[in-house]
Amino acid sequence: MRRDADGTTHFGYREVSESEKPSLVGAVFSSVADKYDVMNDAMSFGAHRAWKHFAASQSGLRPGQRALDVAAGSGDLSRAFQRQVGSGGRVVMTDINADMLRRGRDRMIDAGATGNIAYALADAENLAFADASFDCVSISFGLRNVTRIPKALRAMQRVLRPGGKLLVLEFSRPVSAPLRRLYDLYSFGVIPRMGQLIAGDADSYRYLVESIRKHPDQEKLAAMMRDAGFDDVRWHNLAGGVVALHTGYRY
Repeated sequence: MRRDADGTTHFGYREVSESEKPSLVGAVFSSVADKYDVMNDAMSFGAHRAWKHFAASQSGLRPGQRALDVAAGSGDLSRAFQRQVGSGGRVVMTDINADMLRRGRDRMIDAGATGNIAYALADAENLAFADASFDCVSISFGLRNVTRIPKALRAMQRVLRPGGKLLVLEFSRPVSAPLRRLYDLYSFGVIPRMGQLIAGDADSYRYLVESIRKHPDQEKLAAMMRDAGFDDVRWHNLAGGVVALHTGYRY
Protein backbone atom coordinates (compact mmCIF):
# COMPACT_ATOMS: atom_id res chain seq x y z
CA MET A 1 0.00 0.00 0.00
CA ARG A 2 2.79 2.34 -0.97
CA ARG A 3 1.96 5.96 -1.71
CA ASP A 4 3.14 7.03 -5.16
CA ALA A 5 4.44 10.46 -6.23
CA ASP A 6 1.29 11.31 -8.18
CA GLY A 7 -0.97 10.93 -5.16
CA THR A 8 -2.33 7.50 -6.01
CA THR A 9 -2.49 4.34 -3.94
CA HIS A 10 -3.81 0.81 -4.12
CA PHE A 11 -7.38 -0.32 -3.62
CA GLY A 12 -6.82 -4.02 -3.95
CA TYR A 13 -5.26 -4.44 -7.39
CA ARG A 14 -6.72 -1.16 -8.65
CA GLU A 15 -4.80 2.10 -8.66
CA VAL A 16 -6.93 4.92 -7.24
CA SER A 17 -6.39 8.44 -5.97
CA GLU A 18 -5.58 8.83 -2.29
CA SER A 19 -8.67 10.98 -1.81
CA GLU A 20 -10.88 8.28 -3.35
CA LYS A 21 -9.66 5.32 -1.33
CA PRO A 22 -11.31 6.10 2.06
CA SER A 23 -14.78 6.17 0.52
CA LEU A 24 -14.13 2.95 -1.39
CA VAL A 25 -12.93 1.18 1.75
CA GLY A 26 -15.85 2.65 3.66
CA ALA A 27 -18.29 1.19 1.17
CA VAL A 28 -16.70 -2.25 1.56
CA PHE A 29 -17.07 -2.28 5.33
CA SER A 30 -20.56 -0.81 5.32
CA SER A 31 -21.52 -3.63 2.97
CA VAL A 32 -20.05 -6.41 5.12
CA ALA A 33 -20.71 -5.04 8.64
CA ASP A 34 -23.77 -7.18 9.40
CA LYS A 35 -22.02 -10.42 8.35
CA TYR A 36 -18.53 -9.43 9.47
CA ASP A 37 -18.27 -11.83 12.41
CA VAL A 38 -19.88 -14.74 10.59
CA MET A 39 -17.48 -14.30 7.68
CA ASN A 40 -14.46 -14.03 9.97
CA ASP A 41 -15.35 -17.37 11.55
CA ALA A 42 -16.02 -18.97 8.17
CA MET A 43 -12.90 -17.66 6.38
CA SER A 44 -10.48 -18.52 9.19
CA PHE A 45 -12.31 -21.61 10.47
CA GLY A 46 -12.53 -19.77 13.79
CA ALA A 47 -8.76 -19.26 14.04
CA HIS A 48 -9.09 -15.46 14.15
CA ARG A 49 -10.28 -15.81 17.75
CA ALA A 50 -7.04 -17.55 18.75
CA TRP A 51 -4.97 -14.94 16.89
CA LYS A 52 -6.72 -12.12 18.72
CA HIS A 53 -6.41 -13.93 22.04
CA PHE A 54 -2.66 -14.18 21.49
CA ALA A 55 -2.45 -10.49 20.56
CA ALA A 56 -4.32 -9.49 23.72
CA SER A 57 -1.99 -11.66 25.80
CA GLN A 58 0.95 -9.60 24.52
CA SER A 59 -0.55 -6.21 25.45
CA GLY A 60 1.11 -5.94 28.85
CA LEU A 61 -1.94 -4.04 30.10
CA ARG A 62 -2.51 -3.84 33.84
CA PRO A 63 -5.50 -2.75 35.95
CA GLY A 64 -6.05 1.00 35.81
CA GLN A 65 -4.31 1.54 32.46
CA ARG A 66 -5.66 2.94 29.18
CA ALA A 67 -5.89 1.21 25.79
CA LEU A 68 -6.82 2.46 22.33
CA ASP A 69 -8.20 -0.05 19.82
CA VAL A 70 -7.92 1.48 16.32
CA ALA A 71 -10.08 0.13 13.49
CA ALA A 72 -11.67 -1.97 16.21
CA GLY A 73 -14.34 -3.56 14.05
CA SER A 74 -16.63 -5.72 16.13
CA GLY A 75 -14.50 -5.24 19.22
CA ASP A 76 -12.82 -8.57 19.99
CA LEU A 77 -9.58 -6.94 21.19
CA SER A 78 -11.47 -4.14 22.92
CA ARG A 79 -13.36 -6.72 24.97
CA ALA A 80 -10.12 -8.41 26.01
CA PHE A 81 -8.53 -5.09 26.94
CA GLN A 82 -11.63 -4.09 28.90
CA ARG A 83 -11.15 -7.12 31.13
CA GLN A 84 -7.41 -6.49 31.49
CA VAL A 85 -7.64 -2.86 32.61
CA GLY A 86 -10.55 -3.44 34.97
CA SER A 87 -13.02 -0.92 36.32
CA GLY A 88 -10.27 1.59 37.08
CA GLY A 89 -8.95 1.60 33.53
CA ARG A 90 -10.29 2.79 30.21
CA VAL A 91 -10.60 1.40 26.70
CA VAL A 92 -11.35 3.62 23.72
CA MET A 93 -12.76 1.72 20.76
CA THR A 94 -12.50 3.51 17.42
CA ASP A 95 -13.31 2.91 13.80
CA ILE A 96 -13.48 5.19 10.77
CA ASN A 97 -16.65 3.42 9.61
CA ALA A 98 -19.86 4.23 11.50
CA ASP A 99 -21.51 0.92 10.59
CA MET A 100 -18.60 -1.09 11.95
CA LEU A 101 -18.36 1.03 15.10
CA ARG A 102 -22.10 0.59 15.70
CA ARG A 103 -21.70 -3.14 15.24
CA GLY A 104 -18.85 -3.23 17.74
CA ARG A 105 -20.70 -1.09 20.27
CA ASP A 106 -23.78 -3.32 20.09
CA ARG A 107 -21.66 -6.42 20.64
CA MET A 108 -19.95 -4.87 23.65
CA ILE A 109 -23.28 -3.88 25.19
CA ASP A 110 -24.72 -7.35 24.54
CA ALA A 111 -21.70 -8.83 26.32
CA GLY A 112 -22.23 -6.54 29.33
CA ALA A 113 -18.96 -4.72 28.64
CA THR A 114 -19.88 -1.24 29.83
CA GLY A 115 -18.61 1.38 32.24
CA ASN A 116 -14.94 1.57 31.32
CA ILE A 117 -15.23 1.78 27.53
CA ALA A 118 -15.79 4.69 25.16
CA TYR A 119 -16.45 4.85 21.42
CA ALA A 120 -15.21 7.30 18.82
CA LEU A 121 -15.33 7.66 15.06
CA ALA A 122 -11.66 8.11 14.27
CA ASP A 123 -9.34 8.04 11.27
CA ALA A 124 -6.19 6.02 12.04
CA GLU A 125 -4.12 8.68 10.27
CA ASN A 126 -5.51 11.54 12.37
CA LEU A 127 -6.14 10.31 15.89
CA ALA A 128 -7.81 13.13 17.82
CA PHE A 129 -6.29 12.24 21.17
CA ALA A 130 -3.68 14.03 23.23
CA ASP A 131 -0.04 13.03 23.07
CA ALA A 132 0.98 10.21 25.42
CA SER A 133 -2.62 9.25 26.28
CA PHE A 134 -2.51 5.44 26.18
CA ASP A 135 -0.48 2.56 27.58
CA CYS A 136 -1.32 0.30 24.64
CA VAL A 137 -2.53 0.93 21.10
CA SER A 138 -3.74 -1.86 18.83
CA ILE A 139 -4.93 -2.24 15.26
CA SER A 140 -6.24 -5.64 14.23
CA PHE A 141 -6.76 -6.53 10.55
CA GLY A 142 -7.19 -2.86 9.75
CA LEU A 143 -3.80 -1.42 8.87
CA ARG A 144 -3.87 -2.70 5.30
CA ASN A 145 -7.00 -0.64 4.65
CA VAL A 146 -5.32 2.62 5.68
CA THR A 147 -4.40 4.95 2.82
CA ARG A 148 -1.12 6.22 4.33
CA ILE A 149 0.32 3.57 6.63
CA PRO A 150 3.39 5.61 7.72
CA LYS A 151 1.14 8.48 8.79
CA ALA A 152 -1.09 6.13 10.80
CA LEU A 153 1.93 4.55 12.51
CA ARG A 154 3.22 7.99 13.49
CA ALA A 155 -0.20 8.90 14.88
CA MET A 156 -0.27 5.75 16.99
CA GLN A 157 3.26 6.37 18.22
CA ARG A 158 2.31 9.92 19.22
CA VAL A 159 -0.62 8.90 21.43
CA LEU A 160 1.37 6.21 23.26
CA ARG A 161 2.88 7.01 26.63
CA PRO A 162 6.62 6.44 27.10
CA GLY A 163 6.98 2.71 27.63
CA GLY A 164 3.69 2.08 25.85
CA LYS A 165 3.24 -0.76 23.37
CA LEU A 166 1.80 -1.01 19.87
CA LEU A 167 0.16 -4.22 18.63
CA VAL A 168 -0.39 -4.68 14.88
CA LEU A 169 -2.22 -7.90 14.04
CA GLU A 170 -2.51 -8.32 10.30
CA PHE A 171 -2.42 -10.80 7.45
CA SER A 172 1.11 -11.19 6.18
CA ARG A 173 3.31 -13.39 3.97
CA PRO A 174 3.35 -17.16 4.53
CA VAL A 175 6.89 -18.31 5.22
CA SER A 176 6.97 -21.31 2.85
CA ALA A 177 6.34 -21.46 -0.89
CA PRO A 178 3.96 -24.46 -0.72
CA LEU A 179 1.86 -22.68 1.90
CA ARG A 180 1.80 -19.53 -0.23
CA ARG A 181 0.49 -21.50 -3.20
CA LEU A 182 -2.18 -23.18 -1.12
CA TYR A 183 -3.11 -19.87 0.48
CA ASP A 184 -3.49 -18.23 -2.93
CA LEU A 185 -5.77 -21.01 -4.14
CA TYR A 186 -7.95 -20.67 -1.07
CA SER A 187 -7.93 -16.86 -1.03
CA PHE A 188 -8.81 -16.24 -4.65
CA GLY A 189 -10.80 -19.39 -5.35
CA VAL A 190 -12.86 -19.78 -2.19
CA ILE A 191 -13.15 -16.57 -0.18
CA PRO A 192 -14.99 -14.44 -2.80
CA ARG A 193 -17.47 -17.29 -3.34
CA MET A 194 -17.91 -17.58 0.40
CA GLY A 195 -18.52 -13.83 0.53
CA GLN A 196 -21.22 -14.15 -2.08
CA LEU A 197 -22.94 -17.04 -0.31
CA ILE A 198 -22.79 -15.66 3.23
CA ALA A 199 -22.69 -11.89 2.82
CA GLY A 200 -24.11 -11.54 -0.69
CA ASP A 201 -20.99 -9.61 -1.70
CA ALA A 202 -18.18 -11.30 -3.61
CA ASP A 203 -16.56 -8.02 -4.72
CA SER A 204 -15.86 -6.75 -1.19
CA TYR A 205 -14.16 -9.99 -0.24
CA ARG A 206 -12.20 -10.02 -3.48
CA TYR A 207 -10.89 -6.58 -2.48
CA LEU A 208 -10.03 -7.84 1.01
CA VAL A 209 -8.02 -10.72 -0.48
CA GLU A 210 -6.21 -8.38 -2.88
CA SER A 211 -5.47 -5.90 -0.09
CA ILE A 212 -3.60 -8.61 1.79
CA ARG A 213 -1.28 -9.11 -1.19
CA LYS A 214 -0.57 -5.36 -1.33
CA HIS A 215 0.22 -5.11 2.38
CA PRO A 216 3.89 -4.92 3.43
CA ASP A 217 5.39 -8.25 4.48
CA GLN A 218 6.83 -8.87 7.94
CA GLU A 219 10.22 -7.24 7.40
CA LYS A 220 8.87 -4.24 5.49
CA LEU A 221 6.22 -3.50 8.10
CA ALA A 222 8.80 -3.79 10.87
CA ALA A 223 10.99 -1.26 9.03
CA MET A 224 8.03 1.10 8.68
CA MET A 225 7.37 0.85 12.41
CA ARG A 226 10.98 1.71 13.19
CA ASP A 227 10.81 4.68 10.80
CA ALA A 228 7.70 5.87 12.69
CA GLY A 229 9.69 5.97 15.93
CA PHE A 230 9.01 2.57 17.50
CA ASP A 231 11.73 0.67 19.31
CA ASP A 232 12.33 -3.03 19.99
CA VAL A 233 10.15 -3.94 16.98
CA ARG A 234 9.45 -7.66 16.66
CA TRP A 235 6.96 -9.95 15.01
CA HIS A 236 5.41 -13.31 15.75
CA ASN A 237 4.29 -15.43 12.80
CA LEU A 238 0.96 -17.18 13.29
CA ALA A 239 -0.42 -19.92 11.04
CA GLY A 240 2.90 -20.13 9.22
CA GLY A 241 3.02 -16.39 8.52
CA VAL A 242 -0.50 -16.13 7.09
CA VAL A 243 -0.94 -13.73 10.00
CA ALA A 244 1.72 -11.83 11.94
CA LEU A 245 1.61 -9.89 15.18
CA HIS A 246 4.05 -6.97 15.13
CA THR A 247 4.92 -5.25 18.38
CA GLY A 248 6.88 -2.13 19.16
CA TYR A 249 7.40 0.31 22.01
CA ARG A 250 7.57 4.04 22.42
CA TYR A 251 10.52 4.82 24.71
